[in-house]
Amino acid sequence: MKDSLSVAAIQMVSAASLARNLADAGALIAQAAEAGAQLVALPEYFCFMGKKETDKLVLAETEGNGPIQEFLSETARRHNIWLSSGSIPLVTPDPGRVFNTQLIYNPAGEQIARYDKVHLFSFARGQESYDESRSILAGDVVKRVDTPAINLGLSICYDLRFPEFYRALGVVDLILVPSAFTYTTGKAHWETLLRARAIENQCYVLAPAQGGVHENGRRTWGHTMLIDPWGEVLSVLPEQAGVVSGTIEASRLLEVRQSLPSLSHRVL
Repeated sequence: MKDSLSVAAIQMVSAASLARNLADAGALIAQAAEAGAQLVALPEYFCFMGKKETDKLVLAETEGNGPIQEFLSETARRHNIWLSSGSIPLVTPDPGRVFNTQLIYNPAGEQIARYDKVHLFSFARGQESYDESRSILAGDVVKRVDTPAINLGLSICYDLRFPEFYRALGVVDLILVPSAFTYTTGKAHWETLLRARAIENQCYVLAPAQGGVHENGRRTWGHTMLIDPWGEVLSVLPEQAGVVSGTIEASRLLEVRQSLPSLSHRVL
C-alpha cells in the first residue's frame, strides 16, 4: 500500500425506504469525503432493512444494473473515492433467495470486485430469532482485492466468527467487516472478535455497522470501529448514524509485523 490512506466507516440505522437510505448514505459519504476520506465503507444492507426477511427480494438487482448500484458508482466517482457497498441484495438462481453481496468501486466509479457472503447467520434465544438461509443464498469464494491504494480482505458480518476464513485471504493491509450484528450478540462478542481478527492477521480492521433501533423493531449493536494491527481500537461510534474515520499507516503495519513476525511463523 501507499504510505498512508485516510479511511471512513459509515454507521446507519437503515429503514424500509430505499430512497431514504440512499439519501442518508449519500449525506454521510459526502461528510466523510469532505473530511478527507479516500476509502469509505458502508454497513451491511445499508440500502434496506425491511419489515420481514423476504422484503429484500423485491429490491434484488442483477450485477451491474439497478438504482442501488447506480448510486454507488456515481457516488464513488463524484467524490473520487474507493467505496465499499457494505452489502446489497443481488439476484440468484433461486427466486426465493438473494446473494448478500459486497461490491467495491474505484474512484472512477467502476466496480472492481464482488464478494457474496459465505457464512449465513442463525440465532434463537427467547423471542429473538433469525435464520438468514431462508432468504439468502450463500457464496462460496473467499475474496481479496489488491488495488493501487491498498490490499483489501472482504467479509460480511457473520464471517467474523470464522478465523480460518480470514487466514485464507493471505496477507492484507485492511479487512472490511460491514455488519448488522444483533444487540445481543454484538454486546457479547463484537469488539472481541474484531480485535482478534486484527491481531492474528496483523492488519487494520474497518467495521461499519448498523447501530440502533430500526423500523422493524430490530435493534442492532452498532459500535462501528477502526482497529489497528496491534488490536488497538482507534475510533468507535457506539450507536446512531455517523462516521468513524482514521488513517491506515504502512509504517504501523511494518512495525507490528517486524516486532512480532507471527505471519512468517505459520506452519498450517
